[in-house]
Amino acid sequence: MATLRLGDTAPDFTQDSTAGKISFHQWAGDSWVVLFSHPADFTPVCTTELGKTAALSGEFAKRNVKPIAVSVDPLESHSKWV
Repeated sequence: MATLRLGDTAPDFTQDSTAGKISFHQWAGDSWVVLFSHPADFTPVCTTELGKTAALSGEFAKRNVKPIAVSVDPLESHSKWV
């Protein structure tokens, strides 16, 4: 399996999200992306880390960076968690 490294282009995917259906490459556009993979919604560490990311959203935006989080949980769980 190929390993992604900083600066690599991640594979495109289409997925239902809390913001509606997205195509990853279209959503990312010409921005840098920080992709978080977390084990489950509502876990203490994930909630803290993603909460801090949300609090820093203005700093990410200044740098043309879009954070996105993915996990194996269903969309319904994500919607309740966000």
